[in-house]
Amino acid sequence: MSITKEHKRLDSIFDTYRAWIESIPNDQFDQTPPHGGWSYAEVYSHILQATMASTIALERCTHQSDKPNNGKANWIGKLVLLFARFPPGKIKQPSSVSEKMPALKISKEEARNLIIKCRKRIDEMVPLTSEKVAIRRVKHPRLGMFTAAQWFKFIRIHLAHHIKQLSRIKKDFTSS
Repeated sequence: MSITKEHKRLDSIFDTYRAWIESIPNDQFDQTPPHGGWSYAEVYSHILQATMASTIALERCTHQSDKPNNGKANWIGKLVLLFARFPPGKIKQPSSVSEKMPALKISKEEARNLIIKCRKRIDEMVPLTSEKVAIRRVKHPRLGMFTAAQWFKFIRIHLAHHIKQLSRIKKDFTSS
């Protein structure tokens, strides 16, 4: 896996999220869609909080102070990484995650600022993610133990997954 390629893909996805913000009417951003589910604001809150948490896990993989861990991604984690996507259907986040990082109705400005913060954090992680440096593994709440490079790829997969959710929200608003 090329960290440089993953970084470019992440930049492109962040550009997509930025463009989405600009296309969403202000009055709909924090409004619950007509058929229920998360608002745009809650999706942005979730993905950007999860991205920051994932970069913390990624960074922990690079610290020599953590004990080496030879654990691996579980079979679902291996499939997610292999196919670079989540299984079809809706996936409910683990309660351990939703308790620590609840999806909040943030403002568009907060979402824009969080995108900038996440981009900066990702940029800082690129040089730390070489296999020579990042030899530790950190547990994902549902997918098993990930290396730094696997966390990097997971961030992209997770962000790409939620673009589909934004499309569903848009469709829900336009069909009502």
